[in-house]
Amino acid sequence: MDLYSGIPFWLAKNSLNNYFNPLESDHSTYVAIIGAGITGALAAHELCSAGIKCTVIDKRSITTGSSVASTALLQYEIDTPLCKLVDMVDEDSAVRAYRECLQSITDIENVFRKVRFNPDFERVSSVYYASDEEGFDLIQEEYKIRKKYNLPVEFLGEKELDKKYGIKAPGALENHESAQIDSYKAATHLFDYHMKKSNLEVFTHTKISEWKPEKEGYTLTTENGHKINCKYVVIAAGFEAGTFLPKKVMDLTSTYAIVSDPVEEKYLWKDHSLIWETKEPYIYIRTADKNRIIVGGEDEDFNDAVKRDGLLREKTATLEKKFHKLFPDIPFKTDMAWCGTFSTTKDGLPFIGTWPGKDRMFFALGYGGNGITFSMIAAQIIRNKLTGIEDDRETVFGFERKSKN
Repeated sequence: MDLYSGIPFWLAKNSLNNYFNPLESDHSTYVAIIGAGITGALAAHELCSAGIKCTVIDKRSITTGSSVASTALLQYEIDTPLCKLVDMVDEDSAVRAYRECLQSITDIENVFRKVRFNPDFERVSSVYYASDEEGFDLIQEEYKIRKKYNLPVEFLGEKELDKKYGIKAPGALENHESAQIDSYKAATHLFDYHMKKSNLEVFTHTKISEWKPEKEGYTLTTENGHKINCKYVVIAAGFEAGTFLPKKVMDLTSTYAIVSDPVEEKYLWKDHSLIWETKEPYIYIRTADKNRIIVGGEDEDFNDAVKRDGLLREKTATLEKKFHKLFPDIPFKTDMAWCGTFSTTKDGLPFIGTWPGKDRMFFALGYGGNGITFSMIAAQIIRNKLTGIEDDRETVFGFERKSKN
């Protein structure tokens, strides 16, 4: 299935990476990473930085799967509010998940400081506004539990929210610990950097059709019959990772996004903050290139690419309407629109680590709206596992995490 359609802004903004290197013979490596998106890029970075030989394999060009359709918001706030997450998983684990996401934003920033490249990483504040009175009750409850655990949050009442951001809503939660990034630019640079500095091998247009566990690792077979022998496998293939899982662990969702023509600075809201709402499915808003506006949302619970694509024009109009209702004075005109498919889990948390009994196959599945921050955590956990460093975060994000449901 096509992971997106339309014209994602990041492909129009950046030069399309033309790296073409299909596997044409048998190959051996210590770690095989399946997936050349932002998750695979971060995993490769952590492993290469630890001196671990790895190879990346993808059936597409570099970072042209779901990563290129991401709107790339970096938040510590998970799709499931903390006040609801504590009813789904152990409270300590829920709080730990929020704190790990908070740290992950800084860790991503540090990755690109280390490689001396800025993929348009920008620190911005975040505004989570109440869509209605029910949403206002939610943010009041959410505010209390975040304050209880000293998570960064401020409460804005109706008047303060209007005065500060021009948003007319019952109230909002604000924090100054969020960020945004160009995920396509980030991933393609990391691959290029480590291909030059760490002898990272990347094989594109190479589809894995079979995988067989061996006594000391795995043998992967491409659709052209070439063998890849490795000691470990990292699955960083997003929702397509379901092929490698013994059972279904995620649901597929179709989502939509639009980007505006350039807008004069005088029309933009304070601090260019990330903006999202309590209503589900929620809309979310960010800026890009300082003077464009990206609006996303209108999610639908289906994974039919034809049906998804057929709704693009209708969803574009709906997103424009919702934006104009929120900011009636901003002259938003859609320049590009796209839609894509992504995965979600019941609790909003990712799946990171090995499947019980399969100790040589790691999964880095950063599902939901926090995919990039989850991917950073996954890359670190896998690096630690392979270098003998104890990392208990797998108990929070792993397949065997405790659920109250």
